[in-house]
Amino acid sequence: MENTRRNRILLLLSVLFVLTAVFGFVLGSAQMDISTLFAALLQKEGYETQSLILYSLRLPRLFAGTLAGIGLSVSGALLQSITGNELASPNILGINAGAGFCMIALLSFFPQAVHLSPVVCFVGAFATALLILAVGNRLPRPKTGILLAGVAVTAVFNAGISLVSLLDTDVLAAYRFFSVGGLDGTNGISSLFLPAIMIFGSLIASLVLASRADALSLGDLHAASLGIRPARLRAVCLALAAASAAAVVSFAGLLGFVGLIVPHLARKTAGQPLRLHLPVCALGGAVLVCLSDLIGRLVIAPAELPVGILMALAGAPFYFVVLFRRSRDAVL
Repeated sequence: MENTRRNRILLLLSVLFVLTAVFGFVLGSAQMDISTLFAALLQKEGYETQSLILYSLRLPRLFAGTLAGIGLSVSGALLQSITGNELASPNILGINAGAGFCMIALLSFFPQAVHLSPVVCFVGAFATALLILAVGNRLPRPKTGILLAGVAVTAVFNAGISLVSLLDTDVLAAYRFFSVGGLDGTNGISSLFLPAIMIFGSLIASLVLASRADALSLGDLHAASLGIRPARLRAVCLALAAASAAAVVSFAGLLGFVGLIVPHLARKTAGQPLRLHLPVCALGGAVLVCLSDLIGRLVIAPAELPVGILMALAGAPFYFVVLFRRSRDAVL
């Protein structure tokens, strides 16, 4: 029954993704009809301009939005699973901020090594995650402590990003891009090759480990009785979550709330076990980011509204709803 419901949700999301992709191709400052779209896809003579727009701008943007949605949603699902806290997400726990700080530092001090940005972002994200876990686990209530430590670390790294941008005005534009988050800075599909490897690799590994990660929700003693090493499994899941989020930061900036909204809705619709809702997270995240990007391109056309602003407008109220619901349940 659960698998059937999940498959129906995946089918619905697949249809939504295809529709979003088609509308994303034909709508914009240079609109196309369906016949022009197919002619541009086939690169027919007389449609050179449309082909250039499609292959240089809109296809890379769709690919970037898909990667961003998958990466942040998978990261959020893993973090919520290993912490047991449905408020955990890459931006709230500081993983995005740690990766963003390392990215800004790379642009400021080693701009010639910008091609290493996914690796540098991963190092920053993983180190930040380890720091948060180390601090949170020393507090009386580790699950709450991890969340509070993440908020504090986020503030510290955001201050660091501001400091670097003030010391080096050449990266000020990059700081603005990273602080808001968006897809308009995508430099072709080839620039997304390494982030794609990290994101899809993390997704595949997460699917393999999903059943074991589900055992953690039953307690470390129960997981250990099944032959699972909880500490090692958490470290592996943490590394996968950090890699997935860091890869997104390297090309989309500090795009927030995707890793909070999508996993929460996926659990409500597809089921609590990670093995059930993780595929829904991946596809749902891709739909959410691509659809938000499309809306941002159209709502104030011919100008664009960064997708990060739309995510913040939707994500902040969602965060408070979940927070108040948790508080009410705790009282009851």
